[in-house]
Amino acid sequence: MDLAQLIEQHGYSITFLGALIEGETVMILAGLAAHRGYLHLPLLAGLAALASFMGDQMYFFIGRRFGNRLVARFPRLEPGVRHADALLLRYAGAAVIAVRFLYGFRVLGPIAMGMTRLKWRTFLLFNAVGATLWSICWLAVGYLLSELAGLLLGDLRRIEHWLFAGFAAAALAVVAYLHWRRRVTARSASRRRR
Repeated sequence: MDLAQLIEQHGYSITFLGALIEGETVMILAGLAAHRGYLHLPLLAGLAALASFMGDQMYFFIGRRFGNRLVARFPRLEPGVRHADALLLRYAGAAVIAVRFLYGFRVLGPIAMGMTRLKWRTFLLFNAVGATLWSICWLAVGYLLSELAGLLLGDLRRIEHWLFAGFAAAALAVVAYLHWRRRVTARSASRRRR
């Protein structure tokens, strides 16, 4: 089975699962596959928006259901929750949309929002808008990167395998770097508090 067949058979389900969890890398690769003609871009956007919406709704309800227990177990979280609550009541729409674009907050953000007084209907509405924008944005990045690669390298058929592997490796390297940087920052902040 070659790369084209793999993408055509599993591309939609992988995109859905990637968007459900937190998958900018998967979305970029899906945009690349759409540009190459293996997947249909509007269908990808719809599936990704739906999965992203569902994932964040689930995280919000986890925060709503278990948030009080979490704060009771870790009282030091309470000031942060109160601060987030005040901000969310004031800037609900912008916060719900923006949090999905902040690396590392895609899962934690909706959980934290569920712990506040933010109305679930408000979250639902702005989550739908944010999920749609998020899916279009990251698919467009992959699509445009593929277009740029075609302009720079010419016919991509002969290097297609390398192109997908290169984009995946680059995206994973960026994710690993951001994760490492966040951990280093958290460690140094922890040391300063001591």
